[in-house]
Amino acid sequence: MKLFALAAALALAGCASQPAQPGKTYTHVPRTEKCKPTSEKKIAALFDRWNDSLESGDPHKVVANYADDAILLATVSNQPKLTPAEREEYFETFLLNEPSGKIDLRRIYLGCNVAVDAGLYTFTFDRTGQVVPARYTFTYRWDGEQWLITSHHSSVLPE
Repeated sequence: MKLFALAAALALAGCASQPAQPGKTYTHVPRTEKCKPTSEKKIAALFDRWNDSLESGDPHKVVANYADDAILLATVSNQPKLTPAEREEYFETFLLNEPSGKIDLRRIYLGCNVAVDAGLYTFTFDRTGQVVPARYTFTYRWDGEQWLITSHHSSVLPE
């Protein structure tokens, strides 16, 4: 858990930073962005928005929750989904089993225009009756208009 907290803190601290380049020295640059006020309740509601889009059965609605440059490390795929088209293709197949998710345990971390929601959730697939407990991490970024998923990792719980 300490490692996760450290990773979350680093992700939140890097909100306005540039990508690292080998051999380049970076100096601290004060933030000039305006932070979007938020709360744990508002960030928790983003999972509900995502889950509602799953239940719509429309992969385009699901993908609309993600930033264009987001990474999806999906539960049932070995390949990272790096583009909107790759995410849409993944959800076209995933949605065939009519999934819906329920949060079992969560921790939410808030930063300036970024947030992390991580924990455990359970998926129920209405078409097959299968119930799958899994781990998840969503990171979000405020894009000036809405909160979008910038990374989403999901993996089945080991037995």
